[in-house]
Amino acid sequence: MPPDRMPRPFGTLSQAPPLSRILIVPRYEYRCRACGDTFELNRPMSESSAPCTCPQGHDDTVKLLSTVAVGGLGDRASASGGGGGGCCGGACGCGG
Repeated sequence: MPPDRMPRPFGTLSQAPPLSRILIVPRYEYRCRACGDTFELNRPMSESSAPCTCPQGHDDTVKLLSTVAVGGLGDRASASGGGGGGCCGGACGCGG
């Protein structure tokens, strides 16, 4: 990210913009068909399927299906239904 576009920390909380002025938009992942680059773009949901240009300047891009992994610290044995797996059936503690 260019230095002029980097987020800047606020010195004190009173210097931060009010929450009503902060715009939170989702991040979408795209791939350029011309050069193969994969890049991310923050934009409103209403513009998620709108055409975009890759960082190299190509217009032939496609939005990728992003996956999200969510984990917790719950009881692994009950969450996975018991059983082992992984590299050695679970004996090494890999959790697989």
